[in-house]
Amino acid sequence: MTVRPLPAAERVAVPWKNGGGVTREIAAWPEGADMSDFVWRVSLADVGADGPFSAFAEVDRILTMVEGEGMDLTVGAEHRRVDTRWVPQGFPGDLPTDCRLLGGPVVNLNVMWRRGGEAAPAVKVVRSRVPLAVPAGPAVLVVALDGTAEVAGLTLGRYDAALLTGEDAELRATGRTAVVDLVPRG
Repeated sequence: MTVRPLPAAERVAVPWKNGGGVTREIAAWPEGADMSDFVWRVSLADVGADGPFSAFAEVDRILTMVEGEGMDLTVGAEHRRVDTRWVPQGFPGDLPTDCRLLGGPVVNLNVMWRRGGEAAPAVKVVRSRVPLAVPAGPAVLVVALDGTAEVAGLTLGRYDAALLTGEDAELRATGRTAVVDLVPRG
């Protein structure tokens, strides 16, 4: 098994593509990919004000609110209220998306991937002991969202992450923890 720790303290805040917020990249594939050529990308995004989300051509998203009171989103012509933490919500990343905050800033776990690959990533939020099936290739990303999590000999604090490759593992999450199943592509 390969375990790559991804400490929250090492992430740098980068302005959104449209300048409307900041993002802190957790991991992307291929390694070193930028916003124009990633196959998949996982980040934490700070939304501090009402306004549009950045659009990404041929990209889909799964957004999970982890801090704050929520947002009213308009994705294309569809209204979507995001006011419950820990519930992953998928939507096309290339449709115009406008955000109105419900009660101040929010933080979202954001998973993005290019359409047309083998399969879409899956996101679940757990708070328990969970077996993880970890195939070869960039396969499973674990992100502690509140409390702590233990996986593959690592203890993860809030927003710390680990990228697991090649062998099954067990996750012990005392707080809510995101498990992102990624498909090796590219």
